Amino acid sequence: SHDFIGEFTTSYRELSRGQSQFNVINPKKKGKKKKYVNSGTVTLLSFLIETEVSFLDYIKGGTQINFTVAIDFTASNGNPSQPTSLHYMNPYQLNAYGMALKAVGEIIQDYDSDKMFPALGFGARLPPDGRVSHEFALNGNPQNPYCHGIDGVMEAYYRSLKSVQLYGPTNFAPVINHVARYAASVKDGSQYFVLLIVTDGVISDMAQTKESIVNASRLPMSIIIVGVGPAEFDAMEELDGDVVRISSRGKFAERDIVQFVPFRDYIDRSGNHVLSMARLAKDVLAEIPEQFLSYMRVRGIKPSPAPPPYTPPIHVLQTQI
Repeated sequence: SHDFIGEFTTSYRELSRGQSQFNVINPKKKGKKKKYVNSGTVTLLSFLIETEVSFLDYIKGGTQINFTVAIDFTASNGNPSQPTSLHYMNPYQLNAYGMALKAVGEIIQDYDSDKMFPALGFGARLPPDGRVSHEFALNGNPQNPYCHGIDGVMEAYYRSLKSVQLYGPTNFAPVINHVARYAASVKDGSQYFVLLIVTDGVISDMAQTKESIVNASRLPMSIIIVGVGPAEFDAMEELDGDVVRISSRGKFAERDIVQFVPFRDYIDRSGNHVLSMARLAKDVLAEIPEQFLSYMRVRGIKPSPAPPPYTPPIHVLQTQI
């Protein structure tokens, strides 16, 4: 049966000196035997200090966060000219998409240093020929889909509503793969990509979306899905993967990269005002830092040292008398 051999006391400082040996002392034996030396020794062979790094250590070290916005233009949202539509173009107040975009976008844009966001739409027929697209540039420029700030994204969104025809189906995989292509080209930890999908939640390409997410889980990217409107969001909860890790064709996601937020939980009964921006901000960004860190940890990427704080140059004033 187990028996107490003895004990020794040490300190962090002593351990940090590296290789050393400690006498294991049994107080009972020491009291009884005059010539007692020890009951064995413990030898320290190596000592390693692991530093816990935070999300902000990487941001300070220069890692860039790139945000892409993708908006659902499928017919299930309702005709934009009707007040019942989630895309209703009300001249006096923001519609459900506008509110979600502005609220979530204003939280996100503080982490993106250049404030230039690629903004995409999916599930619409585009002019002039009516072809259906699942990754079109909101600003009408596929070569340069960047919009300046969230206000630029809102502007492009409203412009698109006037020119495209809401259609379908609701496919997420094309926009996920769009961002994944960029993320796959920068795996050294200098950039991290976050895709914000705003949708009414009835998803058509579940199998392809799961496969896209499983593939993207190996890349420096995260996905935030904001569900607007009254639909059942069971499929989104499944993609979130907090309860059961998402898998495709028997292959599990390397890490959880999806955060789902039902927007209706944050607005008042009239549907016109966000009740608590702080709570929305917290829940939208709740998992991003840990998802970001899990990518960096698995790849063994350490944050770059932060540059020294900026000190303005001292101007010598010359006065002529």
